[in-house]
Amino acid sequence: MSEIRVVVADDNPVVRSGLVSLLEATGVATVVAEAGDGRRAIELAERHRPDLVLLDVRMPLLDGVSALQTLSGITRVLMLTYTDEPDVIRAAVRGGASGYLVHGTFDVDDLAAAVRQAASGTGNPLSPVAITALMNAVKEPAQDRPRNADRARYGLSAREAEVMDLIAQGRANREIASELFLTEKTVKNHVNRIFAKLAVENRAAAIARWLGTAVGDR
Repeated sequence: MSEIRVVVADDNPVVRSGLVSLLEATGVATVVAEAGDGRRAIELAERHRPDLVLLDVRMPLLDGVSALQTLSGITRVLMLTYTDEPDVIRAAVRGGASGYLVHGTFDVDDLAAAVRQAASGTGNPLSPVAITALMNAVKEPAQDRPRNADRARYGLSAREAEVMDLIAQGRANREIASELFLTEKTVKNHVNRIFAKLAVENRAAAIARWLGTAVGDR
């Protein structure tokens, strides 16, 4: 992807301005529009058809999680927010977010890499608190989980299930390969088969489905 076109949506003008400056200074993206609320973010996404929307959670008129349901049907969305509540994080992943970053947990290089990964669909950047929120869904009592969170129904092999558990912990293919004594190519093949069996297109969606928090799994 040569040029990443981004819409930045945050109700705080200082935060919004800072993000725009960072993105343009790194050269990772061109900001085509800015929004201060969820409704405006949807309008601008429909108008500009950007490669990515950076979306805050707490915004007036329409909050980020609610706006996400429409935005994720238009383009990829990376949540970029101060909100670290587990329920909100899970709701964002269920809603189709390509990643979830919490301010204060990443630097400029991390942000640039996250934008590239989310926009291209090659990764699903998650802050540690987001990974924890998703992992904790696994630890909930069985009666509190969705009825069809039974993983056996997806038909994953034992090895694929191992790989998927590590994906849910936020591990990259290289880390998974090292831990399971496999080549990266083999891990990639497993990941492709896992995505097909879970009927998903990216890591965030796979994690949501595997943990029983995806839309339609309730």
